[in-house]
Amino acid sequence: MSAAEDQIMVDRVLAGDTSAFEGLVRRWQGPLINLAYRFCRDRGRAEELSQEAFLRAYRSLDRWRRESAFSTWLFALATNLYCSELMRIPINTIWLGDVAEPRDSRAINGGLEDQDRDRAVRRSVFTLPPKYREALILFYFHDMDVASAARSLGLPEGTVKARLSRGREMLRGKLSQQLAGPASSKKEIS
Repeated sequence: MSAAEDQIMVDRVLAGDTSAFEGLVRRWQGPLINLAYRFCRDRGRAEELSQEAFLRAYRSLDRWRRESAFSTWLFALATNLYCSELMRIPINTIWLGDVAEPRDSRAINGGLEDQDRDRAVRRSVFTLPPKYREALILFYFHDMDVASAARSLGLPEGTVKARLSRGREMLRGKLSQQLAGPASSKKEIS
């Protein structure tokens, strides 16, 4: 389904064919759940948050101005909802300093295999302050470009670039002790 097909489905819904919204839900349900999961790290809560995002989208469909793709509008709506909900009911955070990483003395890279390194990076991202975490999640985990991430967050592109830069800097500091060396951490987060 393309952006044009999304627009056709929206037009059908606005014309009274509420069943057409099902196609939009089918298309965007997985990505919205994944986005919510990146924010809260709880599959059940992610499903609930994405369901709420679809309800809000349905109720405000007539307010989509069509200046951008439906998906951009939907992701911006969902991102705002997720951020608001996580401020209202925060996730339980375990600080990385409180958790010892198991090390395999046989491994050449200090014990962190690729999968372990990816997990360490993801966990570190979730310990960042929300404004940096949100920018990094959209840019790296959802492969959005700076412009799309800025639209989703409702921020100027320059602000998103600054938050990405500061977030990467914070991650380097968090990961420098966990990863085998500075070259490894730069590879993972730049």
